[in-house]
Amino acid sequence: MALIVFLRGINVGGHRTFRPSVLVRELAAYDVVSVGAAGTLVVRKPGSRTKFIAELRRKLPFETEVAFCDASELIRLERENPFGAEPLSQDLVQFVSILSKPRRSKASLPIAFPGGEEWFIRIMGARSRLIFGVYRRHMRTIGYLRQIDEIFGAPATTRSWSTMLSVLRILNDYKPITQRNDGRRT
Repeated sequence: MALIVFLRGINVGGHRTFRPSVLVRELAAYDVVSVGAAGTLVVRKPGSRTKFIAELRRKLPFETEVAFCDASELIRLERENPFGAEPLSQDLVQFVSILSKPRRSKASLPIAFPGGEEWFIRIMGARSRLIFGVYRRHMRTIGYLRQIDEIFGAPATTRSWSTMLSVLRILNDYKPITQRNDGRRT
């Protein structure tokens, strides 16, 4: 099963920059695909998760928080259709945050920050390490996204739902090469 890896705080505002294409080449044995520049990787042949994460950390030019989930978790979330079919206004973004460790608390959801009419982030639900909700396109939103770490007791890395849909397209399009009994590839 494929592994989806999320690097926290990569290529943001000139801080902790690197070229994902170089990392993908260095991890070619694992059949890695980069999704954008923010450090989202689809690892189609991860093998041992522990071995792959250790190799990934060695190849990165700096230390960073690494969060991951199995492809099956993301596929299950998509099937549950967490955002429904309701159209969003232009100032809202659907997101998924991935916890780098199992969550330590069971927060009462939904929850908004700050409370009241002027919220910047609304957490709608959680499935295992995946937290999902909606945030407003505003500079103050980043500060509120950091509160996910505190609420669930683990560092969280956030991506838009559109990024997750790109990951799902990569997973759906993947056709592994298999060896037939007669030695030919299919």
